[in-house]
Amino acid sequence: MDIKDLVKKVKQIEIRTRHKSQAALMGQYHSAFKGQGMVFSEIRPYEPGDEIRRIDWNKTARFKEPYVKVMQEERELTVMLMVDVSASMDFGTQGALKREYVAEICASVGFSAVGNNDKVGLILYADQVYKVIPPKKGRKHVLSILSQILSFEPVAAKSKTHQALAYLLKVFKKKAFVLILSDFQDDIEEKILGVAARSHSLLAFRVSDQSDMEIPNVGYLAFEDSETGQVRWVNTSSKRWRYDYAQNRLDKVKHFKEQLEKHSAGLIDLQTGAPYTTALHQYFLKR
Repeated sequence: MDIKDLVKKVKQIEIRTRHKSQAALMGQYHSAFKGQGMVFSEIRPYEPGDEIRRIDWNKTARFKEPYVKVMQEERELTVMLMVDVSASMDFGTQGALKREYVAEICASVGFSAVGNNDKVGLILYADQVYKVIPPKKGRKHVLSILSQILSFEPVAAKSKTHQALAYLLKVFKKKAFVLILSDFQDDIEEKILGVAARSHSLLAFRVSDQSDMEIPNVGYLAFEDSETGQVRWVNTSSKRWRYDYAQNRLDKVKHFKEQLEKHSAGLIDLQTGAPYTTALHQYFLKR
């Protein structure tokens, strides 16, 4: 994608997603993440009804009358977008590539975050972490993140989500809201997933395409794994083969969902072209 096409694509997504985030998501986003704790605000004289445990005894002793500490919610949140840039994400049959669909989701969440004065960061990964954009605030920063997702050259390698999570745990110590956007064709190591889910709030977006699950009857066909480059011929006319293929995919998805549920991580399962704002809205309501 050249610079002119990239700028045009980014602008189109910005227009669509800013309207969606303002109209449907921003209020639910704010309610879902009410803060990461309480921080000191001020000290004022005691008033009837104040909690005894809030009394500042040093101040009280000094001025010979009761004073209390006033606390307020620490609102600022860090949102980390972990985006799979392996070659399988550069595919789509429903009007958009998985990568473009993911970029629009990231834009919607990003604009909702900056609208609430939160920071947004980005990790691009495949078999390893390829690019990191530290969390910052502001619309221009979200547009920069969007440009990186759309322009990054797909990596012909097997995704290793657990390595990206290990990097996240090593570098980002403060609790964050972490969105992992991938088709999750890899197997995530249970231990890493568990530690990451305890350290951060995890939400996985499993983005698939209709053809990921169903192979049409077109006779003998050469299948090339977009991530490994491995090629093998199969007879798609075989009902048994098509059934086994679909069942294998379903079993893998089921196992992935069970993993996330075990560690209390969220999951939004979408196909390219589906209205993701409804799914995000429902997730924020549940929180």
